[in-house]
Amino acid sequence: MITFVNEMQQQSDIHHIKSISQLVRVLGFPAPLHPLIALVDYNAVSIDMFPKGQKVSLDFYKISFKPTFKGHIKYGQGYYDFEEGGLAFLKPKQIVISPEETESYEGIALYFHPDFIRNYPLGKTINQYGFFSYDVSEALFLSAKEKEIIANLFDTIANELDNNIDGFSQDVLVSQIELLLNYSNRFYNRQFITRKAVNHDIITSLDRLLNNYFEEEKSLKNGLPSVKYISTELKLSQRYLSDMLSSLTGLNTQQYIQNTVIEKAKEKLSTTDLSVSEIAYGLGFEHSQSFSKLFKSKTKFSPLEFRQSFN
Repeated sequence: MITFVNEMQQQSDIHHIKSISQLVRVLGFPAPLHPLIALVDYNAVSIDMFPKGQKVSLDFYKISFKPTFKGHIKYGQGYYDFEEGGLAFLKPKQIVISPEETESYEGIALYFHPDFIRNYPLGKTINQYGFFSYDVSEALFLSAKEKEIIANLFDTIANELDNNIDGFSQDVLVSQIELLLNYSNRFYNRQFITRKAVNHDIITSLDRLLNNYFEEEKSLKNGLPSVKYISTELKLSQRYLSDMLSSLTGLNTQQYIQNTVIEKAKEKLSTTDLSVSEIAYGLGFEHSQSFSKLFKSKTKFSPLEFRQSFN
């Protein structure tokens, strides 16, 4: 009963905004020309629109564009100075927290309801843009050239919204949103590659985390390390970690974990007399058959065939 009360209290602490019209009222703007999409200039928003630390949940998508950042920006496990500006993405129902220390709101935000794109191909493919599942701290930082491209797209959307809404407006706006998302996909891929030092540190931490997991025999108690466990320990969203690894190694997080498990298995098969069942159990498998199936799918050999190749 106590847990239920706490959950109810937690839900009551969340400011839930259901519609674009409700949002612009909260922000102090006139009603939007279109009820399912709006572009908000945060330079004109009062910093007192939400109490500091307020949890906010939206029923629609949000793409924030900040032409400039000031000071240190949290990015993954560290903080980085980046003055060229960037993008951040939110999907419906994500909970964000109003900053505890904010002198002013800056930048532009595009809000659009899922119903706005529902009857378009984008309505079915938008979930493929993984950055909507990234944490806010995993923002896309833009070069000067990239910022110019994004700024032009936001200007085009703003001009379309400022004109009289007609039968073609929605088609034009949806196509501009899709173009914005495709450019963001390209720029995120560039960011994974160009921030090699940061990403190398993350991969090093991942390798250390996995090695310690097996060395400390956590697998005996908790089973195989999960993607959720790994991402939580690295303080990264599951989707960001998976996309980063895919870009740099060709493997998503689950595949990376499996490869590590196979390497640990090879080591035990070649250097110990443990049975296949003992090795499987020690690595966190409930059934040795599952271990043998994974091992053969990765190596083309059964565990016993691999061991025999060393004799």
